[in-house]
Order: sequence, then structure tokens, then C-alpha cells
Amino acid sequence: MTRPTPRTRGAELLLARISAAAGRASIGKRRATYAGAARTSPAPAGPVRVIRGLLAFARYGRSATTTCADARLDMYDQGLTVAVEGRIHVVRYDTTSVSVSVSVSASASASQKSLRLPQRSARGGTTRTYTLTDVEGKRVVLYGGPEDSGAEEWGPEIQRAVTHARLPLATAALNRGERLTFGDVWLTREEVGSAEVSARWPQVQQIEIQQGPIRLNIDGDWHALAHTASEVPNLLLFCTLVERLRTDGVHS
Repeated sequence: MTRPTPRTRGAELLLARISAAAGRASIGKRRATYAGAARTSPAPAGPVRVIRGLLAFARYGRSATTTCADARLDMYDQGLTVAVEGRIHVVRYDTTSVSVSVSVSASASASQKSLRLPQRSARGGTTRTYTLTDVEGKRVVLYGGPEDSGAEEWGPEIQRAVTHARLPLATAALNRGERLTFGDVWLTREEVGSAEVSARWPQVQQIEIQQGPIRLNIDGDWHALAHTASEVPNLLLFCTLVERLRTDGVHS
């Protein structure tokens, strides 16, 4: 039997700092850990910490198959931490936004089809970039490419966790008569719209999400709601709300 690689003193100190940061943010129990290469990237809109290609991962104490640079993603019950270049970023699922941009290779794009909801896998020549907001309001960017072991797990899981945490808050806001905004797109209990188009829910027959625009079928005619899906933060939450409100509109 192969013995697990013992932690170095530096790794133990990093784990202690991560655990302390997670405890201060009250994000619950650690569920999984993913480790990979990291680098920082300047951005005109503010400071961004980038984890590029989280290539190797460890779950519940198993050591990673590859030793990479000083970066790791730890996922908890109510949030996650990102450790990169000695700094710990904490993200809470109930307060963050998550934006996903997709880049498809030429070979994969030939077989790409329209989707009603975001894809769950990073395979097939597809690279996804996940932009989150930490508890200090800073952006954290995670990259998941088709060759990244673990990206097909942590990417969809982040989206599901954020949607699960924010859905009750969003539903309560809608019930109070508030308007929710997702970038340039907005919705209420009565209607959905953007600068280009708006419609009452009984008019909306279907929503279609492609690699390009988000389109609504309004009374049998298709209209672009947003130019690209990446323009809509918390896209999975948006789609979940649209399906609920559209269904309610059909039966109202």
C-alpha cells in the first residue's frame, strides 16, 4: 500500500489559514479540495486573482495526483475559499455572483447544439471561465479547460450551490414586488426584459441559450434578450427563475 505523502510545514500552515478564514465567514464544513497552477492577471475594472487550470485535485484528504504551484480551491457547505500567492479569498454562495464565459475549440463547435440550460461538462474542447465575487467585493477568476482534472466537477457544482443558496432570496424579493437584475437583463413576477425587448410571462413560450445570444420565444416569434449568455451573471439562477415564472404565467 502506498503511504500518503506527508504534508510539509508550509502546507500545514496554509491549511490552518484556509480553515481560519472559512471559520470567520461561517461557510460550514469542507467538502472537497482542488489544487492547481495559479497566476495573477491585471484587469482594468479592479483587482482580480486568477487560478488558471486547476489541474490536479484532492478530495477528503487524498493527495493530488500532480503537485502544482501555490493554489488551491476548497469547497464548503455554504461557500468556498481560493488560496493563491499566499492570499486567501472567501466566497459565500448566498452573496456572490457567478459569471461563466465559454470558449469552444473549432472541432467541438461543429457539434455544439443549442441548450436550454448551461452545460455541465468541461469536456469536448470547451474551456469555461468562472468569475466570482469574494466577501470583500474582489473578483476571483477560475479557469476550467477540457484537459483539467476536476474542472467538470467544481464548475457545475459552484453554479448549483450559488443557485441553491440564492433562489429563496430571489423568490422572496420577487414576491415583494421587486425587480431582479442580471446584468442588462431584468425580471419581475409579471414580466421579463432588457433594453432590446420585454414581455409579460404569459407571452413567453420558451427560452433558448446558445453559445451566442439568449433568445425568448414571445407569442411564437424569437427575440434576442441578451447578446451572449456570458453577459448574464448567475445564469443558472436566472434560468431557474424564468422557468418558474414562465410556467406560472401559462397557468395564470
